[in-house]
Amino acid sequence: MEKPMPVTSSKNSEHGMIARRELLNFLAASPLAATPTVTSMIASVLASLPYRASAQSYDVLRASPRTLGPDGIIAAAGDALNVFEFEPAAKKAVLAQDAPAHWGYLESGVDGDVTRDVNHSAYARYSIRAKRLIDARKVDTSVKIFGETWRSPVFLCPVSSLGAYDADAGVTVARAAGKRGHQIILSTVDNASIADVSKAHGSPAWFQLYPTDDWAVTRTLVNRAEAAGCPAIVLTVDRQGGRNTETLFRMRRQDQRDCSGCHTPGFANDVGRKANFAGIDVSKVTNLYGTGMTWSFVDRLRTIVKGKLLLKGIVTAEDAKEALRHGVDGLLVSNHGGRAEESGQATISVLAEIVDAVNGRIPVLIDGGVRRGTDVLKALAVGAAAVGIGRPYVWGLASFGEPGVDRVLQILDDEFITIMRQTGALNVGQITRDTVSRV
Repeated sequence: MEKPMPVTSSKNSEHGMIARRELLNFLAASPLAATPTVTSMIASVLASLPYRASAQSYDVLRASPRTLGPDGIIAAAGDALNVFEFEPAAKKAVLAQDAPAHWGYLESGVDGDVTRDVNHSAYARYSIRAKRLIDARKVDTSVKIFGETWRSPVFLCPVSSLGAYDADAGVTVARAAGKRGHQIILSTVDNASIADVSKAHGSPAWFQLYPTDDWAVTRTLVNRAEAAGCPAIVLTVDRQGGRNTETLFRMRRQDQRDCSGCHTPGFANDVGRKANFAGIDVSKVTNLYGTGMTWSFVDRLRTIVKGKLLLKGIVTAEDAKEALRHGVDGLLVSNHGGRAEESGQATISVLAEIVDAVNGRIPVLIDGGVRRGTDVLKALAVGAAAVGIGRPYVWGLASFGEPGVDRVLQILDDEFITIMRQTGALNVGQITRDTVSRV
């Protein structure tokens, strides 16, 4: 299986681009280029170079303007200035398919969407301490998780049923993530299989596990993922209490399609289009989430998972300490993007207590509400080992397919590199709690 590109290749490319830009800027100011023709040629080349080549640059004024459509929505992935601009583009694309329920599914939190929204707004409670006079032209954004080197600390969270937004589902996302060196966690109920996603990614993806309430199915899902080379199983533990996805229900009222072809009663019908369940006898399954799970289930799962086992959905120090006692290898602080419970508690707000509870014995990852490179830095500063995104990359997928996912990742990477330089952090290890202040 092909391994991710070394970190140095990305860094060398960026540094070479900076050198070329500096040389061209020098020539443009030189008497040697004191003719309109030469000056125009140099300006044209400068305008074609990516913005990330030099953070200290106003060359965007020389580039072609990024335009909007007549409705004020971006018309191409490359026109986006930030990840927020993909949201209306995605809504436009999904509603153009007469599928308001699909849009409602993606946007819905629970109850009044309070937890969904506070996941992002809580990042404003942290400010960043900038440091000056540090040569930060060369920064290393890589992180090492369980021996894997990721070129970026941003990973892609599991989102179910990506086939509603792109025909190739997780395969499209995996291609974009793999090219930029981002890890991906595939949902149990994505439309693509873990084997196909790992192949498209260029290295083994992680597998998010909804265990069902049939142990035979649980074991088969785990074995199938590990046979595909998956190094980590991520058990979701936050869906046991049920939820009221009110925004989805409201949008469903507007959906005039006959959805019975895809959504008919019975678990076998529910997972009939989900590749990871292909060929598995699900006749005894009554629910996807294993709603009777206790810590003894984690113990039992630990006996069959040969690789790393993580729990996704831990939001208290007490549960973090309990996870350690049950041999878990890592935690993902998550409330399902505000889709698990209406607690009103943001994941970034509980991250510190969980990091302190495990005291460096296992890595702690986080997702929920991440929309900016500054959010990534803040989460890393509080103690996260890596930071997950969900809705933003699906906005990119729904609006422009693979180029949309790629542009979302590029924006976050660029923003993260820029704020690293402003804090004087030359690598992720230099991002500490001293890097931020709680407002």
